[in-house]
Amino acid sequence: MGQISKETNSWGNLKNGLESKLFEPIKIGAWNLRSRIAMAPLTRTFADDQTGVVGEDIVEYYRKRAADGVGLIISEGTIISPRGKGYPGTPGIYSDEQIKGWKKVTDAVHKEGGTMIAQIWHVGRLSHHELVAGNLPPQAPSAIPAEGLVPRFRKPYDVPEEMTIEDINEVINQFAQAAKNAIAAGFDGVEINSAHGYLIDQFNSDITNHRTDEYGGDLAQRLTFMKEVIKAVIDAIGTERTMIRFSAHKVDIPNYMWEDPEMAIRTFVEAFKEAGATMIHPSIMQFDRVLADGKTMHQLVRKYWDGVIIGVGTLNPEMANQAIEEGIIDVAAFGRPLISNPDFIHRLKNGKELEEYDSNKHLNTLI
Repeated sequence: MGQISKETNSWGNLKNGLESKLFEPIKIGAWNLRSRIAMAPLTRTFADDQTGVVGEDIVEYYRKRAADGVGLIISEGTIISPRGKGYPGTPGIYSDEQIKGWKKVTDAVHKEGGTMIAQIWHVGRLSHHELVAGNLPPQAPSAIPAEGLVPRFRKPYDVPEEMTIEDINEVINQFAQAAKNAIAAGFDGVEINSAHGYLIDQFNSDITNHRTDEYGGDLAQRLTFMKEVIKAVIDAIGTERTMIRFSAHKVDIPNYMWEDPEMAIRTFVEAFKEAGATMIHPSIMQFDRVLADGKTMHQLVRKYWDGVIIGVGTLNPEMANQAIEEGIIDVAAFGRPLISNPDFIHRLKNGKELEEYDSNKHLNTLI
């Protein structure tokens, strides 16, 4: 990939042929997308805190983005069980009431011609017992607590309970059931959150996984849990409706990076292939960050993966278009700009200035 434009230079300028890539339709998996622009999963915490049910404000929030022409909307992280919860106000996908709430969202998105998938999520150790039904401790591969405070809760992370084989099997089944529930709720598929230091990623990391059974060991062996979750979800709803998100970055260890990024990425890709995945969403904080051999994360992924790749990481339109043209990614995901701009695509197409994301203004407000 050549010299990459920085975000501050090009948000307002989408002329000179950029429309031919970012705004063109594409078919990936089972989905016919209106554009190559995706809405990244963005934790909002506006669901009812007791029930995990989304309301009319969330219906309208996603409807606006679909009406704007976003190709693929990936929902905020949606927990697969009461013990998967890590923040107040996060939605679930494990109860009938939650499914009915999400059906209103997906109906609204589909009426606008949009495509929407649910990101299914278990936070693992990144929680506190007061957030979990029954005051149970968080679950994790090993009983190693995270450092720091639970975001939006301001209490220290609890010491987690090391999962037994029975617990592991139960959670794998919960991921599969969450995928079935997502389809029942009208979603077009799911994204499995295997990233950012949450439960699946805790199994993937030697920092959080000290197990000596079949779920521990070297990186390839630690990916066993992730592979079993992917296989279970694919068996439940099909590979053409299943996307996988993964990363080196962890919310509780922000500067973490694999010791050998290319080896790690190759090992992950081999695991995805073995599990039967066909669509992946590599996540990094800075898309143009060089990791190894002069290549970025997405370039390294493309070196070993010929399936669908969603690109993300403070992308700007020129950077995204260039990566699509070069075949590095197939779809570009944008995050915070879609929180502050429900008419994001309209503004890009017409060269209008975007409203900058302001945490003081947008963190606690849905627009």
